[in-house]
Amino acid sequence: MTKKNYDMFGSGSNFKERVFHDYDQLLEKVASCKKEGLKVVLTSGTFDLFHIGHSRYLERAKECGDVLIVGVDSDKKVSKNKGPHRPIVDENERMEILCHCRHVDMVFLKKNSDSKWHFIKAVQPDVLIATQRVYEEKDLIGLDNYCGEIIVLKSQAITSTTAKIRRILISPVEEVKERLEKAINDVYVFLDSLTKGGE
Repeated sequence: MTKKNYDMFGSGSNFKERVFHDYDQLLEKVASCKKEGLKVVLTSGTFDLFHIGHSRYLERAKECGDVLIVGVDSDKKVSKNKGPHRPIVDENERMEILCHCRHVDMVFLKKNSDSKWHFIKAVQPDVLIATQRVYEEKDLIGLDNYCGEIIVLKSQAITSTTAKIRRILISPVEEVKERLEKAINDVYVFLDSLTKGGE
């Protein structure tokens, strides 16, 4: 029987070893990676309703270095930025999903109380990956003081979580609309038959 490797670089999802809530613990791991000469890549996002665009984005990000660290917005942070009905998937589940993604090495929960860019400034990655959908280059001015390189990726899919949610919400409305139109049409047909029958 083969011994399982529960280290963060092991073959399993290793949730407990790969998810960090504390900056000191994360930075200790980052320092170890850099000491070994590993190129550290950093990105972040919500990753709500994980879809193919997320997967492609993370694959592209990992291609830019050796170790990929992903910051995940906490539930409170998402609600503040996207509204009270988001996220759809809670923070623990979103982080665990990322641990099952082969491209992700470490996951960090970004809290609502963190100041802007605190995560990036703390880690000081060799490469920062940002998405064009969220950031324009002007938004990233000054961050090059904390990163070796900044790469802005285009969207990796035509879909988005917001678009998927909109589709889910609209589909039942369209179905109800079709049923109402059919019911109204049936009523007109029935009334028409009564009128013709009385002539």
